[in-house]
Amino acid sequence: MRRLDTLSSGADRLRSGPWRGDHSVAMLSPNPGVTPTQASLDRAIVEMQARGYRAVLTPALTVIEQQPFLTHGFTVHEHLHLLRHPLVEIPSVRHPRVRLRRGRHRDAAAVLDVDGQAFDQFWRFDRAGLADARGATPTHRFRVATADGNIVGYHVTGRGGALGYLQRLAVRPDLHGEGVGTALIGDSLGWSRRRGCTSVMVNTQETNDRAMQLYVHLGFRPELHGLAVLEHPLDGASSEPAG
Repeated sequence: MRRLDTLSSGADRLRSGPWRGDHSVAMLSPNPGVTPTQASLDRAIVEMQARGYRAVLTPALTVIEQQPFLTHGFTVHEHLHLLRHPLVEIPSVRHPRVRLRRGRHRDAAAVLDVDGQAFDQFWRFDRAGLADARGATPTHRFRVATADGNIVGYHVTGRGGALGYLQRLAVRPDLHGEGVGTALIGDSLGWSRRRGCTSVMVNTQETNDRAMQLYVHLGFRPELHGLAVLEHPLDGASSEPAG
């Protein structure tokens, strides 16, 4: 399992690694809350090209976070909805066949199998992606939903300050509409409120109408500005940093 590498030191650091197990595409992630300089992006692009990647992608970025990348020549790969839950009313659903429990390291293979069924190849997690989601915030909650002893869904939720982040939610497709996702989301929201969060953020693909409808039904509201994953092909990247 490979975690993201740090490309530069100091506050203006960038992290990189293969995009969800695809070793031809790099993910380049900025330090949260810090705007990378054009010089650091220059160095990162050259480094990614030297490592043999054919393209670079960013994680989902806010409008403000996107600006230095767009200035550097990145373009939008995909827009995402961004939603917020105010943690006023939290759904509580007890599924007759499903129970929730703490996720364990030995659950990784089964969790990733569910994840692979729930997401297309571009978005699905590998082990490194799952580890990064769990380590993205100072504290997190990893819960799995089981039915007849088998894992059928999971969520990873993190907390940073007063904000909670539903980092990942996946349910086996044959159980869509049966309340498994609602139970997992309720667990995520309840944990976030107990941890002192004032709201919870989640993002989803603009094409994922089912997820969007579920989130809105459970009290999430779309933010004015969404997120975007940006991309930069490396075939035409310069071999030297720009001056």
